[in-house]
Amino acid sequence: MSGLGKLHGVGVGPGAPDLLTLRAVRVLEGADVLALPRSSDFGASMAYRILSPVVGKRQDQERLLLTFPMSKDPDRVRPYVDAAVEKICDRLSRGLSVAFATEGDPSLFSTFVYVRREALRRLPGLEVEVVPGVTSVTAVPAVSGLSLADGQERIAILPATYGVDDLTDVLQRFDTVVLMKIGSEMPKVTEALTRAGLLDRAVFVSKATMPEQRIVRDLRAAEGERGDCFAMIVVTRGERSGLLVGEAEASLPGSFDKAVNEPEAS
Repeated sequence: MSGLGKLHGVGVGPGAPDLLTLRAVRVLEGADVLALPRSSDFGASMAYRILSPVVGKRQDQERLLLTFPMSKDPDRVRPYVDAAVEKICDRLSRGLSVAFATEGDPSLFSTFVYVRREALRRLPGLEVEVVPGVTSVTAVPAVSGLSLADGQERIAILPATYGVDDLTDVLQRFDTVVLMKIGSEMPKVTEALTRAGLLDRAVFVSKATMPEQRIVRDLRAAEGERGDCFAMIVVTRGERSGLLVGEAEASLPGSFDKAVNEPEAS
């Protein structure tokens, strides 16, 4: 199909406007239409709140607000996705370029995943560009001073809002576990961490890089609260050291003497 506009999925990062990439700013400023997701028909778009301080405004650029309710029920969400894609495809069919701005990265727990799939189904030959963004998965360790992994460690990323029934097993099999979108699952998460003996290895961070940023290093202080969709917990076991384990251990007091004085195994 000829004459189609181009669809861009643009990650605007975790919250701080100056974490937008140069490419993201260029694409957002150049698009004919800014598609801006929001969680309700009367709410503001968080993506637009993030990008607006750094993206230049154009009088001829349309700002298209699209509602995607925060729900795990497909029957509730599907009509909103269909309505959003219908509006986006209408613009694309008229040859207009559309930049869909999404918090974090377009490929990670983003509504753009559904929009892209459905738009390609409806408009064969549609050109799609994905502009990656800084994710909360890396922003949270940055603001909290954590390390996600070194040379040997394994990471699991889970959306806690979809349940934590298998969390105990995941905590045993992975060195670092990132729980996104905590929502109402906080009591179950802390219970699982307590059973695994890892409550003291967990850090709670809400709205990383935003002015409202909150970091809690003792989860007992946050156990009774309801985490928002910008809340995350990072659990680091710290048991698998990585490529430099030998050097790290050799630098500890007494390590050299132990290595020299212990007899070799016969």
